[in-house]
Amino acid sequence: MKANKRDRLRARQRPAALALTLAFASSGQAIADEAVSAQAPATTPASTSASTPVSGVEGALPAVKINAARVSESEPERGYQGRRASVATRTDAPLVDVPQAVNVVTSQSIQDRAPDSLAEALETVPGVRMGNTLGGTLDALVKRGFGDNRDNSILRDGLQSVQPRNFTPTTERIEVLKGPASMLYGIQDPGGVVNVVTKKPQLERANSVSGFASSYGGGGAQADLTGPIGTSGLAYRFIADHQNVDYWRNFGYNRQDTIAPSIAWYGRDTSVLVQYEHMNYSVPIDRGTIIDTRTGNPVSVSPKERFDENYNISAGRSDALNVRVDHKLSQDWTVHAGYGWNRTYYNDQQARVLTPNFTTGILTRRVDSTQNGVQSTHNFTLNLEGKVTWFGLRNEILTGFDYMRNYRVLADLYRGKNNSTFNMYSPVYGTLPATYTLSPADSDQTDKLIERGAFIQDAIHLGDRWILLGGVRYDNFQELTGKGRPFVVGSTQSNSKFVPHAGLVYKITPEWATYASYSESFRPNTSIAAPIGTLPPEQGLAYEIGTKLETSRVTGTVALFDIRKKNIQTTQTIDGVNFVRNAGHARSRGLEVDVNGQLTDRWSVIASYAATEARYKDDPLVGGNPLPNTPKHEGAFYLTRDFGNVELGPASGRVRAGAGVRVFSSMAVGDGTGKVYQLPWGHVADAFVSWNSHIFGQYIDWQLNARNIFNSTYYTGSCCTGTPFVNIGESRQVIVTAKLDF
Repeated sequence: MKANKRDRLRARQRPAALALTLAFASSGQAIADEAVSAQAPATTPASTSASTPVSGVEGALPAVKINAARVSESEPERGYQGRRASVATRTDAPLVDVPQAVNVVTSQSIQDRAPDSLAEALETVPGVRMGNTLGGTLDALVKRGFGDNRDNSILRDGLQSVQPRNFTPTTERIEVLKGPASMLYGIQDPGGVVNVVTKKPQLERANSVSGFASSYGGGGAQADLTGPIGTSGLAYRFIADHQNVDYWRNFGYNRQDTIAPSIAWYGRDTSVLVQYEHMNYSVPIDRGTIIDTRTGNPVSVSPKERFDENYNISAGRSDALNVRVDHKLSQDWTVHAGYGWNRTYYNDQQARVLTPNFTTGILTRRVDSTQNGVQSTHNFTLNLEGKVTWFGLRNEILTGFDYMRNYRVLADLYRGKNNSTFNMYSPVYGTLPATYTLSPADSDQTDKLIERGAFIQDAIHLGDRWILLGGVRYDNFQELTGKGRPFVVGSTQSNSKFVPHAGLVYKITPEWATYASYSESFRPNTSIAAPIGTLPPEQGLAYEIGTKLETSRVTGTVALFDIRKKNIQTTQTIDGVNFVRNAGHARSRGLEVDVNGQLTDRWSVIASYAATEARYKDDPLVGGNPLPNTPKHEGAFYLTRDFGNVELGPASGRVRAGAGVRVFSSMAVGDGTGKVYQLPWGHVADAFVSWNSHIFGQYIDWQLNARNIFNSTYYTGSCCTGTPFVNIGESRQVIVTAKLDF
């Protein structure tokens, strides 16, 4: 879905740019130009982007003000360079001190590349791909071969989110922790977690309005207002956003309305943050195309031709509340408390493809509908962070307690009758009316999960070069699933588990480190769709070694990993009915490389590469098959040039431009019977140009983005057994944006 083309245009950090310019100029470093090159002119009004956090902990509140004399190495990002990420250890540790691969998609990267969704924002992160999004209605990410929709791996400010789309107008930056993260975050797949960091209230007034237009048709507008309330440390932020853009295929549209007020108080030792976000949305349910089993390739029709109907829509609303309190007990000890509530309500209907006849082109379809679907979560966390010296060794300790309640109920499910009047080679729409009847046996699909966990982590500094990181979590969960009227229990589980994590960092120099780590993960095996009884939880473990470099300009990581997962739950289709079973285990091994930052005063780079070998093991049907949505090779390379100030008559302003390409190898598509098809290689080129103009005394930022410049046909992934569906990448799109600061 086109979730937020606009928050990339609102993420400006002019106060930070000015501070960096002055600080580095005064220290004799010749990088003043590059500090400004990723930002607007120093004379531009203050940005509405969040400032540097006080602490690296998840959801940390922003600093009161940045000034040139106080710029330090604690900055979370500079241009494309991410320097710190709270998702890694839930503390303020620099990335170079973390014994796992961590990636940061900075606010500058989001602004320049103009992604439409969370998956697109993460396209430059090696080893992360789009998963089964249920026809584009949910965020779904595959990390190092593992992950799916609703897998608990997406966080907002460190707390689990069930919002269908998490890349909203409030997004500031995105952090990715690779590998198992259950020691810190409980129930997870072993591929990693993604933390969406949101914009916070500022004590420096900054307002903006912006608008955009898309070559698909339609556009949107946004207002972002922030500033102080009085002089006691109280600040507000209010973001309102409207988007209505035509869908890129032959019919449909994406509509989204967001309102997000927040308020914060920054005291001497205590900070309090309250955020609320409400969204109404309506998006197409688009399953893409299908595999022609005769050729092993996607069926030979135009990428823009859909196989469903105009009423294939998911419409709903989502609400999110986040409350956070940080209190400094002493110079060395701080307590963090957080509460998060999410609720999503939706209705959908779709013409679903059941079986194809590739010779005649006739598709058998059926109308399905879900009405009154609700998912909600309550999250609470209480952490104590401290620094102590024991036996001459510096210890950075984090201990805490987490509680999570995640309930999902799909109340009314409707089923229509099979219809075989649609020909995919000569489509005529409107032949399948949106008529259906309630299916009591499929209704009241329920998944209720409660999780409680306690953990402790210690980073021990063994002199100036060695850091030993260790932690353990005790986790207890109960889960109930089932469906039907009368209700039929599919699975009930209650289990407890200890989850360890250990890592070692050796700092060759203060900027260059090598590391090794071991970590584990777990996730209950449950199913709403079919009774499965009791299956043991999925369990993962991972070994990782790597090296990291962090200079004043560039951050780079090279990582080798080996992840193994057992008790994998998979779906098998027998006589048209889906059954859930245990598929043995899987293994994912690979290499990841990424470099982000500034090459010179004028040039910035985002570069990444991943080689991943991910396969099922020891299963009679799918053993030896590749894991879905995981290419063996993928890479991205973007270059950005700062051309400096350009004079155009009465107008002047800084011009920046950039371009890049993404390439990925073939991906496996399985039908659940052991047969595997291969999607072709894909390559996509994007570009942008921006002008931070000063026209007749007014500051206006202009930006043009071109995505998929050469209009390549490519495929982003697949899903489902029986007749596999294949997601098609979007066609060429040009977006023009304008933003006024006042």
